[in-house]
Amino acid sequence: MIDLLLEFFPYVKAFHVMAVISWMAGLFYLPRLFVYHAERGMDSAEPKGSFVVMEDKLLRLIMKPAMIATWISGICLVLTPGIVDWTMIWPWTKAISVIAMTGFHHWCAAETRRLGDEVALSGKKYRLMNEIPTLLMVVIVASVIVKF
Repeated sequence: MIDLLLEFFPYVKAFHVMAVISWMAGLFYLPRLFVYHAERGMDSAEPKGSFVVMEDKLLRLIMKPAMIATWISGICLVLTPGIVDWTMIWPWTKAISVIAMTGFHHWCAAETRRLGDEVALSGKKYRLMNEIPTLLMVVIVASVIVKF
């Protein structure tokens, strides 16, 4: 198994980066849809229905599979010998940030369900929530590249 992980490391790493990009795109876009939904979607029935469909499809068809692919490929990378030195700080900051990102993903899923019925937060609050994945991404990328 170890030899297999070492042999396929570059491919798993490339797949991991692609999965992360897909997941992050959804995490950046879905809260923005929440802003539009909260500010414009309640004016009439048709736009509200359109927002609900867009939010649901983004979550189910792009974000959820990308999150799963990110986690599976990330675990494979962690299990590859010589890749992660757990005595350093960076893998811990990355792990905590990825867990927080997953929590944000699940918050987005809950908001998607809630917005199907009513607007839960104001557009301003959704704008603020939209900054969370950016902050987490900065911590994750800095952790992996700088390896502090």
